[in-house]
Amino acid sequence: MRGWHRPLTANAAAMFALALASAVGLFADDRLLLGESVWLKPLKFGFAMGVYGLTLAWLLSRLRKGRRLGWWLGTVFAVAGLLDVGTVVYAAAHGTVSHFNANADPVARTVRTAFNVGVLPLLLTTLVIAVLVLIQRTGDRALTVALRAGLGLAVAGMVVAVWLSNGAGPRTVADADGHPVSMTGGHGIGDPDGNGMALTHWSTTGGDLRVPHFVGLHGIQVLLLVAAVLGLLAARRGRLRDERIRARLTGVAALGYTGVFALLTWQAARGQSVVHPDGQTVLAFAVLASLIVVAVQVAVSPRWSGAGPAAGRRRTSTPPPARPVQELPRSAVPGRR
Repeated sequence: MRGWHRPLTANAAAMFALALASAVGLFADDRLLLGESVWLKPLKFGFAMGVYGLTLAWLLSRLRKGRRLGWWLGTVFAVAGLLDVGTVVYAAAHGTVSHFNANADPVARTVRTAFNVGVLPLLLTTLVIAVLVLIQRTGDRALTVALRAGLGLAVAGMVVAVWLSNGAGPRTVADADGHPVSMTGGHGIGDPDGNGMALTHWSTTGGDLRVPHFVGLHGIQVLLLVAAVLGLLAARRGRLRDERIRARLTGVAALGYTGVFALLTWQAARGQSVVHPDGQTVLAFAVLASLIVVAVQVAVSPRWSGAGPAAGRRRTSTPPPARPVQELPRSAVPGRR
């Protein structure tokens, strides 16, 4: 990790420590909030922010242009991320809801103020970092494609998170101590506070915009893994030694992943649970899968890659055969008899 962005690396370490402490809290604290442990949300936020922050810390170390700007953007992200997740922990410690809490008590007001300050910088810094990556190469072609598409998906995932606040109308729920909490907005559509899935607690009774939010935010890690696997396979698969083919395959993975993100957003917006797709959703995913298969075949086709059976080998041209040198008669050479 030498040379990585230090504030983001420190942020990631703090997030992973928080996730570990929250895991202990699952067993040490029996308070429940909306049907789940008060410490489950801090655990998920801490782990997710730690993984994303560590990815950004590595990415910013690879910038060739705008390194100073990238350092400041990463520092702002690290501070804002700490404030954002710290707010979730603060609310959990008080046994109350962090997001969509419209109460007028001091804890609720503090939570809203912290979110108002911390959320927007996360979106804006990610957007500017994406632009910095877009105008330069940060590795080979496959890696560059993965980073550009992954950061774009992260921005889209954060936009979906902003959309969450418009997902439900006013209602009242109970906090961990049984006190009423006024809620405005929510992550669910059709069932604003629905849950049911193990660990994630994504809704099984309605649409849940946390699904595309999670998928978009972590697209960069998936695409980086795709690029890394293709690089490892290049040692065994001669065709993958061509950097252009690896870049095309990474691009296909990015397009497919973006399609999945779009379909999950569409599914949630229709109030449909991710585990209960209807015929339209199944058909849409089947069409997407078919297009991905075709795109992979095109990406590795010699016709489009410009590489034949001897791809990956160094081509050499054969010089024309040398013409035989005819010896001149002795009488034709000056000075010779």
